[in-house]
Amino acid sequence: MNQLHQLESFGTIVVADTGDLEVIKKIKPQDATTNPSLILKTIKDSDLKSKNPLEISVEIGTQISKIVKGYISTEVDPKKSFDTLATINEAHKIIQMYRDNNVDTNRILIKIASTWQGIKAAEILEKQGIKCNMTLIFSLIQARACAEAGVTLISPFVGRITDWYKKNEIEFSQDPGVNKVVEIYEYLKKYDYPTIIMGASFRNTKQITSLAGCDRLTISPKLIDELKKSSEIIKSKIPIKIIKYKKPEPISQSKFYLEMSGDVMATEKLNEGIHKFIQDINKM
Repeated sequence: MNQLHQLESFGTIVVADTGDLEVIKKIKPQDATTNPSLILKTIKDSDLKSKNPLEISVEIGTQISKIVKGYISTEVDPKKSFDTLATINEAHKIIQMYRDNNVDTNRILIKIASTWQGIKAAEILEKQGIKCNMTLIFSLIQARACAEAGVTLISPFVGRITDWYKKNEIEFSQDPGVNKVVEIYEYLKKYDYPTIIMGASFRNTKQITSLAGCDRLTISPKLIDELKKSSEIIKSKIPIKIIKYKKPEPISQSKFYLEMSGDVMATEKLNEGIHKFIQDINKM
């Protein structure tokens, strides 16, 4: 059994992390995720260049919806990451565009950066029946706030966390990105939050296989191919049984900011991720 099949045997749903339609047709995943960087790669030398970035994202998402049977994630303009009302308005616009394209909007996840304002926007959207994928998660406090807001799915970024430790020459014996997802997984399952945990931003297959058993993992086509070619037995760090506890009191805005201010890695990577997506939106 190759490692891709082993992942599935652990109960993990594999999601394609690409906007390339031909690749998605080949992989045939259940879900697919995109972001401004992936969309930018997809539209190079394409006639979609004549449209605005939101139209491009929805057009590609519409085409993806004809291939996959599950969720399709489409990202709100990252320039709105610190504006709750603007995020809500754009989410509604995206949903309406999908409706106009005759796409079942129950399958659309609105992708929002996990700032406090983004999380509050998602909380309102979820109550309105619009599902959200909270992206750029680098800390437990972000994940916790998202779960308390009742979001459908969160995307902790494994590779970018580990990148930060390497860049800052901080030694580690265990992969920091993998450990962060395990910490988030244990917390959300311990308190029985229904939020789906989807590990993202992988740099190698070891990071992926270490998280076998996580609800979902969104993986690049290159790493999916590597998993198919390997039959090495997977050793996961995801716990099989977790004792359930009563949910704690919700965190406040001040606690969220205080925790984030003390987490240099999470703060740097969140801001860096937002601005990288803004750059790619501007290129589009």
